[in-house]
Amino acid sequence: MSFRLKSMRTACLAGAAALTLAAAACSSSSSGTVSPTGSALPSVPVKSGGSITVLESAGYAGAWTTLDPAQNKEGAATQDFMTAIFGELFELGPNNVIEPDLATSYSYSANAENVTITLRQGVKFTDGTPFNAEAVYYNWERDLGPVGIKNGLNPPWEIKELPLPKGAAVGTPEPPAAGAIQVTGPYTIVVHQDAPNAAFIDQLFDSIADWIGSPTAIANDKNFGLDPVGAGPFEVVSDTPNTELVVKKNPNYWEAGHPYLNQITFKTVGSDEAAYEALLANEGQVYEDMSTTALIDESASHFEVENNLGTSPYDLQLNTAIAPFNNPKAREAIYAATNFAPILQHLFGGRYPVTESFTGPGGICYEPVVPGYQGYDPTLAKQLIAETGLNKITFQLGTIALSTAQDAMEALRTEWEALGMHVSIISWPLSGLISAFEADGGKKWQSMVQTAGAFDPAGGVGVGFRFESYSPFSGVHSTALDTILQDAQAPLNLATRCKYYAEAAEYIAKNYDGPFYFTFSPANVSVHGISGPGLSTPLASVAVVPTIPWEDVYYNPTS
Repeated sequence: MSFRLKSMRTACLAGAAALTLAAAACSSSSSGTVSPTGSALPSVPVKSGGSITVLESAGYAGAWTTLDPAQNKEGAATQDFMTAIFGELFELGPNNVIEPDLATSYSYSANAENVTITLRQGVKFTDGTPFNAEAVYYNWERDLGPVGIKNGLNPPWEIKELPLPKGAAVGTPEPPAAGAIQVTGPYTIVVHQDAPNAAFIDQLFDSIADWIGSPTAIANDKNFGLDPVGAGPFEVVSDTPNTELVVKKNPNYWEAGHPYLNQITFKTVGSDEAAYEALLANEGQVYEDMSTTALIDESASHFEVENNLGTSPYDLQLNTAIAPFNNPKAREAIYAATNFAPILQHLFGGRYPVTESFTGPGGICYEPVVPGYQGYDPTLAKQLIAETGLNKITFQLGTIALSTAQDAMEALRTEWEALGMHVSIISWPLSGLISAFEADGGKKWQSMVQTAGAFDPAGGVGVGFRFESYSPFSGVHSTALDTILQDAQAPLNLATRCKYYAEAAEYIAKNYDGPFYFTFSPANVSVHGISGPGLSTPLASVAVVPTIPWEDVYYNPTS
């Protein structure tokens, strides 16, 4: 199925969507002004109207607590809900290019410290409040201030503190034009950062800062998290957390003729199997993020299956702050004891590519082989297990309550125990997993099967989310690695950035901070007649999965 492309800036290098490159092969401009491109001819006729039900797994996207961006701990897991309601400033679209949504252009200063964003004019939130630079400023100050969550889902921007206007008293609340985030015009906002950051726009895609709520509704509605108001393609009809979210068409959406659908019901289901049966019974039209290999294969006989290129490898997180993995030798033992090739073949049919780093084939700076990476060596593993005493203790291995993650965890335990280790396993739904990471200030969990990485490694849920000291979801606390990762997001030149990420991958391997397994990307399954990016045609995965632009989705069941 082909689909309409919004006007967009064509990327000069595949995968470099959020970068303004100074290389000779590209324009030397640091502007992100978006230019129009042609539209592909649809193979399924576009149809406006109708309603669909989208099924979401109870272990991931179907487990949400609030739809208030500043309080949203589920982050990337709920990105489809959030973008349906709030839209986005910029979207990561097909062919890995930036598409304008509520913002129309951006530019970097020569040193990549300052970013200027121009917003779309004439847009209103669904409560009638104007969408403008003051509204974005209000949201960002809230996201980054005391109200905002502090769990790594707010963007990793280093904001510069600018002086108060001349004559202003100390302690005076700063007007928007005086702070590090400046409103310089009705539809222009500038962010001043302490350090160069050429990944700024990419960091919007998978962070709460991409979702802008109505300042009026935020200020006046104590239940904003249950009844949020945005300027996106849909508005909320009802919201029952962890169960069902119903949204209806925003009749005043900025893009003429969109959204196509009149209503979407997002509904939680217990498992891949339950979702598959619901699709067969026509109780749903879309299931996002199927990960069970046998069911993906079976679904291809009945439905449309889109398995987008992955950006987020499975990795084993080791908590280097506490025993036993504060001992580098114990971490090395885990590397040497792990043979993931048979697990990948048995559980996933060899569907996903093996990697030794935090990058995937769907993103930038992909590096599947890392120099110095310790591979499977059972003889070395047995020696290190005895030397470190891993054969005399029981340590815990945890993961999210999704069948594929649980199966991988059990297979790892089997391998490790065959070499003399003793492992207890546990899994949680998303909310419980977050709590497990946060318990005792991050000093309780020992090892986790997780995913690490994003389209851009500098993204909010990129490599820093799992390996940088600032993140509560990291088991690594290394100022040396922090510095490398900070340096990696600075240059405007993509090749330079990739060299830093290669250095970071070697550092992780050398210190045995956590082995990587394969680049995971679950499948989206749809009944015939559903059309849209990420559902019937490829779409880059922002982090783990793509963000579906629901305004572009339509359902023509007779086609």
